[in-house]
Amino acid sequence: MRNVFIILLLLVTGAAQAQQENTAIRQGNKLYRKREYDKALPEYKKAVEQNPKNAIANYNLGNAEFRSENFAGAEQSFDAAADNADEVFKQKAFYNKGVALSKQKKLQESIDAWKNALKLNPNDADTRFNLQKALEELRKQNEQKENKQQQQQKQQQQQKEKPKPQPQQSKLDKKKIEQYLKSLQQKEQEVQRKMQQNRARSVTQPEKDW
Repeated sequence: MRNVFIILLLLVTGAAQAQQENTAIRQGNKLYRKREYDKALPEYKKAVEQNPKNAIANYNLGNAEFRSENFAGAEQSFDAAADNADEVFKQKAFYNKGVALSKQKKLQESIDAWKNALKLNPNDADTRFNLQKALEELRKQNEQKENKQQQQQKQQQQQKEKPKPQPQQSKLDKKKIEQYLKSLQQKEQEVQRKMQQNRARSVTQPEKDW
């Protein structure tokens, strides 16, 4: 995105009640030009407190907040400037608001702000450039989001279609089981035979009657 517009203006009026806010704006501009943004901020805030509908005070406050990297505060100040500005000045406020929003990664909101600025000045090259860049970025994000969703759906489908594991068959098949049982039976018969032989040998013979 291109850099934010920085336009510092003074409210010229003969009304005595506006003298204090004019003084604060002048002092803020002086500090701003020195890049002393932290000192310019309270001066612009004084002017806004004196007259919350002062478009120039809100606009310059937004610029100082932007330079201080308070992008959310700058967004609000540019909104206030746009609400109370004429058509030309409102276009610049919308443009700056778009830049502040882009710094906050609010892509769709920045697109809306630049669209509003372009409606007020269709010939503004910077607004058109930023809007086209933002729309292209939004298109890419939507494509990435769609591709991610498709990939997730594909993985879910593959999980459903994946064959379930079959239960493990017994390591001993039927033939081996029969052989094993037969072997046990033979061993049992052998034991029984040996036990009978031992029993026969242990029988006591009667003594002879001499």
